[in-house]
Amino acid sequence: MLKVVGLIVALSACSVAAAATELEPLGFLAGQCWKGSFPGGSRTDEHCFTWIYGGKFLRDRHTLHTPGKPDGSGETIYYWNSAAKQLEYLYIESGGGYSHGGVTVEKDSLGFPETALVENGDEQVYRSRWKRLDSTAYQVLTEFKVDGAWVPGFQVDMRRSRKPSEGER
Repeated sequence: MLKVVGLIVALSACSVAAAATELEPLGFLAGQCWKGSFPGGSRTDEHCFTWIYGGKFLRDRHTLHTPGKPDGSGETIYYWNSAAKQLEYLYIESGGGYSHGGVTVEKDSLGFPETALVENGDEQVYRSRWKRLDSTAYQVLTEFKVDGAWVPGFQVDMRRSRKPSEGER
């Protein structure tokens, strides 16, 4: 019986190590909050990333602040899909919207291929790229599909702003 328990513990440790290894391209984000301003400067987005469940998942809680309006918020969980052998995410937001997709890893960027944000029966198809600028910043470039063609959405430079608070973990 003791050998079986030891084997289960060893296999569990291997699973956590494999997940942590596969999530490593996202590791630079963890334990930090990142804030950026949209073009025009008044609207901001702040993302706070924390490891959860022993490093098996990365949580991203974000707040979209627009002066004169209630804040919007959302949460993304990044994980390794071992069956599909790829990084994936599930995003939910305070307006009731959600999306799900894959994450591609390139030399200095993370790609978020075409997917749709679904909210109230409507779909907005988008894709995004996060390019790491240095250890304190990354750039977000998002495009939207309109009438079958990709159009510019927004570009935001995210800068490391602070450590996540207890409530953001």
